[in-house]
Amino acid sequence: MLAAEDYSPDRSLKGKLRRRIVRLQSRRPAHVALERPMVSFSFDDVPISAIDTAGAMLEARGARGTYFICAGLNGQDSRMGAYATRAQLHAAQARGHEIACHTFSHLDCGAADGVAIASDVARNDEALADWGLPRTTTFAYPYGDVSHAAKQVTGDRFALSRALHHGLVETGSDLNQAPAVGIEGPDGEQVALRWLERAAQRKAWLILYTHDVREAPSPVGCTPAAFRHLVDAAVKAGFDIVTVAEGARRIGA
Repeated sequence: MLAAEDYSPDRSLKGKLRRRIVRLQSRRPAHVALERPMVSFSFDDVPISAIDTAGAMLEARGARGTYFICAGLNGQDSRMGAYATRAQLHAAQARGHEIACHTFSHLDCGAADGVAIASDVARNDEALADWGLPRTTTFAYPYGDVSHAAKQVTGDRFALSRALHHGLVETGSDLNQAPAVGIEGPDGEQVALRWLERAAQRKAWLILYTHDVREAPSPVGCTPAAFRHLVDAAVKAGFDIVTVAEGARRIGA
């Protein structure tokens, strides 16, 4: 099971063409008409710090986040820190955070076929149900890689499937491959702030994502100070901070 920070996308000509073509396939265009901009803070794989540190910051401001879970990572260690246990996820859900789907095994949906993707999603559903968690309604592609087969599977199953290419969810955006902006790396905070400004100007929906939230984060995480700054900036700018599921509901997905 390859960790997010170790992944390298297929940079061959075939891989580049596939990623370009898939953006045009199995599209489900959004219709967005908001009175106020929205922002969602989401977390992939869900190291414990995403709940204990970032989740607490959101809760202190009356907001909640979205946790994209791979049940197969439950309780394991990683360079992002230990992944959340089922008890921690259950407690987060009870406090109002969204538990969402990221496949069971952190499957590369750009390489796997549709049968394998559907099976891994179903396995994740079964595990989360066994833990007493509600059925997931939104999805994030592990590694952000997507295929036509993946979009067909997730489009039939989820209200929204989140990818990793930068952008805003606005009219015409593809709900089967929704854009998002990462809070990661040394410039992650500044990049996210610029996208917050764009979303405010256009009254659009911005989905942010990260992994761990620690003083010494992994390459795909951020510091608590950076996360706090972004949440406070969103509050100050008048954003509605919503879970991904709530954002999808508001735009009629």
